Amino acid sequence: PPGAARPPAASKWVRLNVGGTYFVSTRQTLCREPKSFLCRLCCQDGPELGSDKDETGAYLIDRDPTYFGPILNYLRHGKLIINKELAEEGVLEEAEFYNIASLVRLVKERIRDNENRTSQGPVKHVYRVLQCQEEELTQMVSTMSDGWKFEQLISIGSSYNYGNEDQAEFLCVVSRELNNSTNGIVKEPSEKAKV
Repeated sequence: PPGAARPPAASKWVRLNVGGTYFVSTRQTLCREPKSFLCRLCCQDGPELGSDKDETGAYLIDRDPTYFGPILNYLRHGKLIINKELAEEGVLEEAEFYNIASLVRLVKERIRDNENRTSQGPVKHVYRVLQCQEEELTQMVSTMSDGWKFEQLISIGSSYNYGNEDQAEFLCVVSRELNNSTNGIVKEPSEKAKV
């Protein structure tokens, strides 16, 4: 009969009100992590948690909705996807609050990787200027030690030889990265380019 009470539509779908933003998901998704806060909230309707609903019947969670997206998506497909503008620390905070251990581990790994990348800081370079004559150029560039990179060639005119032809002279600028593992000590290559 039309007046009969229908089973609640929430049987499969769950509405969450996270800090004023609504999210809709399934119980199956929210209970992907059995020990998580979301699983306790939605799958064990205990009297103590059952009261935290707003007027629409959505579960009220007093957390920042910005960081809830990556949490919910992780429960949906098991991947950690964080938009560039979101701070990973914020996602970590929420993962810890919702007690999703595997996600906490993933975010910590991501933060550690990023720190390793950024702790190297801007790459420092050592520059060296070598002066050589035109005929020495090829040999000098081809015998540069490993790690040195050719940067720039500056012609500085010619030096007059006593022979018939002028020899063009060049300044050759080379650089190499300053390796962090040496703690700022530049290991000079033993064989210097011809000067």
